[in-house]
Amino acid sequence: MKLPMSILCLALCSTGLSAKEITTKSSFDDQVSYSFGYIMGKNYSENLKDINLDAFIEGLKIASTGKASTLSEEEMTKVLTQFKQQAEAKQLAIHQEKAEKNAKAGSQFLVENKKKSGIKTTASGLQYQVLQQGKGKTPTAASTVKVHYEGRLLDGTIFDSSIARQQPTEFKASQVIQGWTEGLQLMKEGAKYRFFIPANLAYGEIGAGDAIEPNSTLIFDVELLEVK
Repeated sequence: MKLPMSILCLALCSTGLSAKEITTKSSFDDQVSYSFGYIMGKNYSENLKDINLDAFIEGLKIASTGKASTLSEEEMTKVLTQFKQQAEAKQLAIHQEKAEKNAKAGSQFLVENKKKSGIKTTASGLQYQVLQQGKGKTPTAASTVKVHYEGRLLDGTIFDSSIARQQPTEFKASQVIQGWTEGLQLMKEGAKYRFFIPANLAYGEIGAGDAIEPNSTLIFDVELLEVK
Protein backbone atom coordinates (compact mmCIF):
# COMPACT_ATOMS: atom_id res chain seq x y z
CA MET A 1 0.00 0.00 0.00
CA LYS A 2 1.55 3.31 -1.12
CA LEU A 3 0.58 6.54 0.63
CA PRO A 4 1.82 10.08 -0.13
CA MET A 5 4.18 12.01 2.12
CA SER A 6 1.32 14.29 3.19
CA ILE A 7 0.21 11.66 5.68
CA LEU A 8 3.66 11.95 7.25
CA CYS A 9 3.02 15.65 7.75
CA LEU A 10 -0.13 14.70 9.59
CA ALA A 11 1.84 12.54 11.97
CA LEU A 12 4.57 15.12 12.55
CA CYS A 13 2.22 18.06 13.07
CA SER A 14 -0.09 16.10 15.33
CA THR A 15 0.40 15.45 19.01
CA GLY A 16 -1.62 12.26 18.69
CA LEU A 17 -5.14 11.27 17.72
CA SER A 18 -7.53 13.59 19.47
CA ALA A 19 -11.28 13.89 19.72
CA LYS A 20 -11.18 17.69 19.89
CA GLU A 21 -13.08 19.56 17.21
CA ILE A 22 -10.94 21.45 14.71
CA THR A 23 -12.35 24.78 13.48
CA THR A 24 -11.02 28.02 11.99
CA LYS A 25 -10.35 29.12 15.57
CA SER A 26 -7.91 26.22 16.09
CA SER A 27 -4.18 26.77 15.70
CA PHE A 28 -2.71 26.89 12.22
CA ASP A 29 -0.81 23.62 12.79
CA ASP A 30 -3.99 21.89 13.94
CA GLN A 31 -5.89 23.10 10.87
CA VAL A 32 -3.09 21.92 8.55
CA SER A 33 -2.93 18.55 10.28
CA TYR A 34 -6.70 18.12 10.19
CA SER A 35 -6.86 19.09 6.52
CA PHE A 36 -4.17 16.56 5.57
CA GLY A 37 -5.89 13.91 7.62
CA TYR A 38 -9.33 14.53 6.17
CA ILE A 39 -8.12 14.57 2.57
CA MET A 40 -6.06 11.41 3.05
CA GLY A 41 -8.88 9.67 4.85
CA LYS A 42 -11.27 10.55 2.01
CA ASN A 43 -8.92 9.62 -0.84
CA TYR A 44 -7.59 6.42 0.76
CA SER A 45 -10.67 5.28 2.66
CA GLU A 46 -10.51 1.82 1.07
CA ASN A 47 -6.85 1.37 2.08
CA LEU A 48 -7.30 2.68 5.59
CA LYS A 49 -10.62 1.17 6.61
CA ASP A 50 -8.99 -1.96 8.03
CA ILE A 51 -6.03 -0.10 9.54
CA ASN A 52 -5.53 0.67 13.24
CA LEU A 53 -4.88 4.42 12.91
CA ASP A 54 -3.22 4.69 16.32
CA ALA A 55 -0.63 2.06 15.37
CA PHE A 56 -0.34 3.47 11.84
CA ILE A 57 0.58 6.98 13.02
CA GLU A 58 2.82 5.59 15.75
CA GLY A 59 4.83 3.76 13.09
CA LEU A 60 5.13 6.97 11.07
CA LYS A 61 6.32 8.93 14.09
CA ILE A 62 8.95 6.36 15.08
CA ALA A 63 10.29 6.09 11.51
CA SER A 64 10.36 9.88 10.98
CA THR A 65 12.38 10.46 14.15
CA GLY A 66 14.92 7.76 13.31
CA LYS A 67 14.04 5.47 16.19
CA ALA A 68 14.38 1.70 15.85
CA SER A 69 11.26 -0.21 14.94
CA THR A 70 9.84 -2.71 17.42
CA LEU A 71 9.31 -5.02 14.43
CA SER A 72 12.19 -6.19 12.26
CA GLU A 73 12.23 -5.58 8.51
CA GLU A 74 11.63 -9.30 7.99
CA GLU A 75 8.67 -9.32 10.38
CA MET A 76 7.10 -6.28 8.72
CA THR A 77 7.57 -7.77 5.25
CA LYS A 78 5.94 -11.01 6.39
CA VAL A 79 2.90 -9.37 7.95
CA LEU A 80 2.38 -6.97 5.02
CA THR A 81 2.58 -9.87 2.58
CA GLN A 82 -0.10 -11.68 4.57
CA PHE A 83 -2.23 -8.53 4.62
CA LYS A 84 -1.91 -8.17 0.84
CA GLN A 85 -2.89 -11.80 0.29
CA GLN A 86 -5.95 -11.45 2.53
CA ALA A 87 -7.01 -8.25 0.73
CA GLU A 88 -6.61 -9.87 -2.69
CA ALA A 89 -8.58 -12.93 -1.60
CA LYS A 90 -11.37 -10.68 -0.33
CA GLN A 91 -11.47 -8.70 -3.59
CA LEU A 92 -11.51 -11.91 -5.62
CA ALA A 93 -14.48 -13.22 -3.63
CA ILE A 94 -16.36 -9.96 -4.19
CA HIS A 95 -15.52 -10.05 -7.91
CA GLN A 96 -16.74 -13.64 -8.26
CA GLU A 97 -19.96 -12.86 -6.41
CA LYS A 98 -20.69 -9.95 -8.76
CA ALA A 99 -19.81 -12.07 -11.80
CA GLU A 100 -22.23 -14.84 -10.79
CA LYS A 101 -25.03 -12.39 -9.99
CA ASN A 102 -24.63 -10.50 -13.28
CA ALA A 103 -24.34 -13.68 -15.36
CA LYS A 104 -27.63 -14.94 -13.95
CA ALA A 105 -29.39 -11.60 -14.44
CA GLY A 106 -28.07 -11.26 -17.99
CA SER A 107 -29.12 -14.77 -18.97
CA GLN A 108 -32.64 -14.26 -17.63
CA PHE A 109 -32.95 -10.90 -19.37
CA LEU A 110 -31.84 -12.22 -22.77
CA VAL A 111 -34.20 -15.20 -22.59
CA GLU A 112 -37.19 -12.91 -21.98
CA ASN A 113 -35.99 -10.20 -24.36
CA LYS A 114 -35.69 -12.70 -27.20
CA LYS A 115 -39.45 -13.31 -27.05
CA LYS A 116 -40.33 -9.66 -27.69
CA SER A 117 -41.60 -8.41 -31.03
CA GLY A 118 -38.90 -6.95 -33.30
CA ILE A 119 -35.97 -8.57 -31.48
CA LYS A 120 -33.62 -10.56 -33.70
CA THR A 121 -30.87 -12.89 -32.48
CA THR A 122 -27.69 -13.82 -34.36
CA ALA A 123 -25.79 -17.12 -34.14
CA SER A 124 -23.35 -15.59 -31.64
CA GLY A 125 -26.15 -14.62 -29.25
CA LEU A 126 -26.17 -10.91 -30.08
CA GLN A 127 -29.69 -9.50 -29.96
CA TYR A 128 -30.70 -6.39 -31.86
CA GLN A 129 -33.71 -4.25 -32.69
CA VAL A 130 -33.99 -2.03 -35.75
CA LEU A 131 -35.13 1.43 -34.64
CA GLN A 132 -34.55 3.08 -38.02
CA GLN A 133 -33.48 1.60 -41.34
CA GLY A 134 -30.52 3.06 -43.21
CA LYS A 135 -29.89 3.49 -46.92
CA GLY A 136 -26.14 4.06 -47.20
CA LYS A 137 -23.04 1.87 -47.13
CA THR A 138 -22.57 -1.14 -44.85
CA PRO A 139 -19.23 -1.32 -43.00
CA THR A 140 -16.88 -4.28 -42.79
CA ALA A 141 -14.73 -5.12 -39.78
CA ALA A 142 -11.90 -3.18 -41.47
CA SER A 143 -14.00 -0.03 -41.94
CA THR A 144 -13.65 3.15 -39.93
CA VAL A 145 -17.08 4.33 -38.82
CA LYS A 146 -18.59 7.49 -37.36
CA VAL A 147 -21.35 6.85 -34.85
CA HIS A 148 -23.53 8.29 -32.13
CA TYR A 149 -24.28 5.92 -29.25
CA GLU A 150 -25.50 5.50 -25.70
CA GLY A 151 -24.61 2.55 -23.45
CA ARG A 152 -26.75 1.35 -20.54
CA LEU A 153 -26.73 -1.38 -17.93
CA LEU A 154 -29.75 -3.60 -17.42
CA ASP A 155 -30.96 -1.35 -14.60
CA GLY A 156 -31.00 1.63 -16.97
CA THR A 157 -27.79 3.25 -15.72
CA ILE A 158 -26.07 5.14 -18.56
CA PHE A 159 -22.32 4.52 -18.41
CA ASP A 160 -21.26 6.20 -21.66
CA SER A 161 -22.96 8.45 -24.22
CA SER A 162 -21.64 10.36 -27.22
CA ILE A 163 -25.18 11.72 -27.52
CA ALA A 164 -24.92 13.42 -24.12
CA ARG A 165 -21.49 14.79 -25.09
CA GLN A 166 -22.97 15.99 -28.40
CA GLN A 167 -19.87 14.64 -30.09
CA PRO A 168 -19.95 11.64 -32.48
CA THR A 169 -17.03 9.24 -32.26
CA GLU A 170 -14.93 7.50 -34.90
CA PHE A 171 -13.15 4.16 -34.66
CA LYS A 172 -12.27 1.07 -36.63
CA ALA A 173 -15.07 -1.51 -36.40
CA SER A 174 -12.64 -4.28 -35.47
CA GLN A 175 -11.21 -2.34 -32.51
CA VAL A 176 -14.26 -2.42 -30.26
CA ILE A 177 -16.06 -5.16 -28.33
CA GLN A 178 -17.17 -8.17 -30.36
CA GLY A 179 -20.87 -7.33 -30.08
CA TRP A 180 -20.24 -3.93 -31.67
CA THR A 181 -18.05 -5.33 -34.45
CA GLU A 182 -20.75 -7.82 -35.40
CA GLY A 183 -23.67 -5.43 -34.96
CA LEU A 184 -22.20 -2.61 -37.03
CA GLN A 185 -21.88 -4.95 -40.00
CA LEU A 186 -25.66 -5.46 -39.92
CA MET A 187 -26.29 -1.74 -40.39
CA LYS A 188 -26.32 0.73 -43.24
CA GLU A 189 -25.46 4.42 -42.99
CA GLY A 190 -28.34 6.32 -41.42
CA ALA A 191 -29.59 3.30 -39.46
CA LYS A 192 -30.36 3.29 -35.75
CA TYR A 193 -30.15 -0.06 -33.94
CA ARG A 194 -30.45 -1.17 -30.35
CA PHE A 195 -27.93 -3.87 -29.41
CA PHE A 196 -28.44 -6.24 -26.47
CA ILE A 197 -24.94 -7.59 -25.97
CA PRO A 198 -24.23 -10.68 -23.80
CA ALA A 199 -21.22 -10.43 -21.51
CA ASN A 200 -19.15 -12.85 -23.60
CA LEU A 201 -19.48 -10.43 -26.56
CA ALA A 202 -18.73 -7.41 -24.36
CA TYR A 203 -16.27 -7.19 -21.43
CA GLY A 204 -16.73 -10.74 -20.10
CA GLU A 205 -15.63 -11.78 -16.63
CA ILE A 206 -13.25 -8.83 -16.32
CA GLY A 207 -15.68 -5.96 -16.73
CA ALA A 208 -14.53 -2.41 -17.49
CA GLY A 209 -13.62 0.02 -14.73
CA ASP A 210 -16.06 0.79 -11.95
CA ALA A 211 -19.05 1.30 -14.25
CA ILE A 212 -19.26 -2.13 -15.92
CA GLU A 213 -19.13 -5.06 -13.51
CA PRO A 214 -17.95 -8.55 -14.52
CA ASN A 215 -20.36 -10.53 -16.71
CA SER A 216 -22.54 -7.50 -17.41
CA THR A 217 -25.03 -7.66 -20.29
CA LEU A 218 -25.03 -4.29 -22.04
CA ILE A 219 -27.59 -2.33 -24.06
CA PHE A 220 -26.44 0.13 -26.72
CA ASP A 221 -28.42 2.49 -28.92
CA VAL A 222 -26.26 3.08 -32.01
CA GLU A 223 -26.70 5.39 -34.97
CA LEU A 224 -24.35 4.73 -37.89
CA LEU A 225 -23.64 8.19 -39.28
CA GLU A 226 -20.94 7.41 -41.80
CA VAL A 227 -18.69 4.66 -43.14
CA LYS A 228 -15.34 6.29 -43.85
